[in-house]
Amino acid sequence: MLKMYTTTWCPDCRRAKRFLSERGVAFAEVNIEQVDGAAEWVAAHNEGKYKVPTLDCGDGHVFACSPFDPTVLRRELNLAADPVTR
Repeated sequence: MLKMYTTTWCPDCRRAKRFLSERGVAFAEVNIEQVDGAAEWVAAHNEGKYKVPTLDCGDGHVFACSPFDPTVLRRELNLAADPVTR
């Protein structure tokens, strides 16, 4: 299952959570300020930086989406583009 490493104060985390929820993408949230070892895990996967949100796809693919960019999320998670509305 997809895991998203977040903090409570991070606006990019809120945007990423909303983006995934609106598209029905299931994920588990891991707050790096509350879960022992989570901050260290994030830093270890981001060249020593505490980048949030960081997403772990569960298959060895880990990426940060900071700053939030819906194009990056779509590409990294192989999501279809949003339909064009007129």
